[in-house]
Amino acid sequence: MRLLDLSHVIEDGMVTYPGIPGPVVSDHLTREASRSVYAPGTEFQLGRLELIGNTGTYLDAPFHRYADGHDLAEVPLSAVAGLPAVVVDADGPAIGSDVFEHLGDLTGQAILVRTGWSQHWRTPTYGGGGHPHLTSAATERLVELRPALVGIDSLNIDDTSTGERPAHSGLLAAEIYVLEHLTALADIDDPGFELFAVPLKVRGMGTSPVRAFALWR
Repeated sequence: MRLLDLSHVIEDGMVTYPGIPGPVVSDHLTREASRSVYAPGTEFQLGRLELIGNTGTYLDAPFHRYADGHDLAEVPLSAVAGLPAVVVDADGPAIGSDVFEHLGDLTGQAILVRTGWSQHWRTPTYGGGGHPHLTSAATERLVELRPALVGIDSLNIDDTSTGERPAHSGLLAAEIYVLEHLTALADIDDPGFELFAVPLKVRGMGTSPVRAFALWR
């Protein structure tokens, strides 16, 4: 069995998307303070994490875009764990439908769009504009293919230079999950893998960080 981590590390103060507050990683209970609570020689650290759902590598559920869409608590494991997955190479910034024309029916599978943009992670280039994204035509083609999930190793699956979000709108309306800010897709050299990208089971939220990984059995 072989595993490949496809997630970015979450660190205190890091920027995932310009304008969104970074996470705060702190102690709720320090080891030093815990010594007064437990028996001599026994100590613990209780960590505290404050973050926006759109932090690191994260999954979008329909509720992120639509008020009547289902939230993270209703995401079935069958749609985010053990998915047969395919990788499609695409050049940016605008990714058209031609990239996906050769694909057959992918019902219930995962499509990962490999653009190479993750090499700019934590640099001004990553969120500075011109990132790879899907066009409306590409989104329509993906909806036809019926995958369970579409992922990308870029800042956003949509063009962020305007307020329109056709990829999020089309995919999430079709209950196709969106996985953004993937990394290490360049290290996928064997097509026969499964994708795992399980979010937190939170009621009333539409986005959550995930520990995404590829598994070869």
